[in-house]
Amino acid sequence: MDKTELKTNKHWLRDLIKACWNVINFSRKFVLNFIFIVVVILVFGAVMSSSAPPEPIANNSVLKLNLNGEIVEEKTFVDPYQEFLSGAMGDNDEPPEVLLTDILYALKQAESDERITAVILNLHGLFNSGLSKLVEVGNAIESFKQNSGKPVIVYGDYFSQAQYYVAAHADTVVLHPMGAIGIDGFGRYGMYYKSALEKLKINAHIFRVGTYKSAVEPYMRDDMSEQAKQANQQWLGELWQEYKSGVVAQRAELNGNFDEKIDDFLQKFKAVDGDFAQFALNNHWVDELMTPQDFDQYLKSEVLKGKPKYVSLNRYVGDLEFAAPEFIEQDKVGIVVARGTIYNGKRAPGEIGGKSTAALLKKAREDDSIKAVVLRVDSPGGSAFASEEIRNEIQAIQRAGKPVIASMSSLAASGGYWISASADEIWAAPSTITGSIGIFGMFMTFEDTLSHLGIHTDGVGTTQMAGMSVTRELKPGMKDVIQTAIENGYDQFIGLVADERNMSKQAVDEIAQGRVWSGKTAKELGLVDNLGSFAEAIEAAAAKAELVDYELQVIKKTLSPFEQFINDSFKTYLPKPSYSSQQSQGLFAILNNIAKDLDAWTQFNDPFGMYVYCLECKSL
Repeated sequence: MDKTELKTNKHWLRDLIKACWNVINFSRKFVLNFIFIVVVILVFGAVMSSSAPPEPIANNSVLKLNLNGEIVEEKTFVDPYQEFLSGAMGDNDEPPEVLLTDILYALKQAESDERITAVILNLHGLFNSGLSKLVEVGNAIESFKQNSGKPVIVYGDYFSQAQYYVAAHADTVVLHPMGAIGIDGFGRYGMYYKSALEKLKINAHIFRVGTYKSAVEPYMRDDMSEQAKQANQQWLGELWQEYKSGVVAQRAELNGNFDEKIDDFLQKFKAVDGDFAQFALNNHWVDELMTPQDFDQYLKSEVLKGKPKYVSLNRYVGDLEFAAPEFIEQDKVGIVVARGTIYNGKRAPGEIGGKSTAALLKKAREDDSIKAVVLRVDSPGGSAFASEEIRNEIQAIQRAGKPVIASMSSLAASGGYWISASADEIWAAPSTITGSIGIFGMFMTFEDTLSHLGIHTDGVGTTQMAGMSVTRELKPGMKDVIQTAIENGYDQFIGLVADERNMSKQAVDEIAQGRVWSGKTAKELGLVDNLGSFAEAIEAAAAKAELVDYELQVIKKTLSPFEQFINDSFKTYLPKPSYSSQQSQGLFAILNNIAKDLDAWTQFNDPFGMYVYCLECKSL
């Protein structure tokens, strides 16, 4: 190759690199400018829409309750900036949530709202949300029907067990001709890791008190202990009976029709040649089989007498809030929601932080207009230290002369019970999962794993306690120290329950030991005062404070003005993710549950390593 050719090739390569860089640079600028323009348009649109009243709801409208996601007491906090960017890029994959209070409020207001002529339920995306919440929704539907005389209709391709409980409260249940209903009862099955840990040469150091404190069993056994099986079977059976009685109260034909043995089901199933939809119709689980097209025609001709005008739950609640008159300054009942695992420090909504939840309670204590507080608990527990921080603030509210009522949702176990114990009254649903009064500590050491890989830890320290690490063997003396601390923590737990419930420590110990109870049995044992709904707990708080006319005020984290703007305005423009309940089944459910369990364990941060947590207490 001569010099001329070499020079030509160099120029060609330089021009190619320059051209590629120009393309990359142009693409970068184009994407950034495009995103900037989209943001400007959305900001302008959000400002314009937020200043204008919402479009009025027309007469003869149908309230369409799309219960898409999990029904929750408090929505999980998502950073508004991240939510906006994820939504704008179409990357918003967080499962949706629906506030229980929004559903109850909408149904109550729709009873007397002349614009609303009927309610249509869309339960396709409803996840398992806890039986007590399903009961509250079902009761609200029943109240709507009785007080308004308006029809409630539900259509589905498939109804899961949770979905069907709500669907059973409708006047008419319609199923797709190729659809099915999945009623399989309640169960508790988990994975156990003892042999896996041994093969990985990981040493699990477990410290616990309580015969039934089975949160750590997966790490010390390869199966469920007999004590845990007996305890779980009892509360699962009570909740299953609650489920069945709630369904039968709406559809009397189903009394005795729950096939709990495969042979009983198989006999009926063969009679319809394996047709799930026909099985559901023949056995009175549904009223009609229709395609979506036939269902639309049925609504127009038989129910609504014309083309329906649908209004969504979010739009209806927004309309009600916009039209609500300004409140006259008056006494209030404050509501603090404690949802999720209890961690030390500060946490965002959807989780409980010892300091952040205590701060919300303190805010209620220092607000002179708040005369009583309801603590709404939906938690399996967590950090013992954080639980005590929250309980201390509840006691401070009481010393300020304000009554505190604990209202247990689907779950108020272990630490969830700890933070409820000092309330003036404890209210629970019959299907609340509570109790689990016990305590444990656990951590792993990897000295054998590392040794197998040829890695060793060595050094010197001024005391026998120095250098304690996950890479070193735990000394027997330290094991005794930790176990003694755990036993002291258990004694504190049963002691505070004994003091607050006017029981002896021995009596509490007999019903504690980490055992889980249903709300119904907890009432019989004296662990709760009353069985009832969230609304009844609020009424009890008002009565304790001798209030007649009062407002409700939810005490929650305050967003900055710009965060609130993003949160309120932009959500109108972002696409809402759509989820099917089938996503919560099979492999998706297994992986999701493992991820949640591991996430909880990795985030546990009690300063003393002591936890009041119920692993088996997942909401049903």
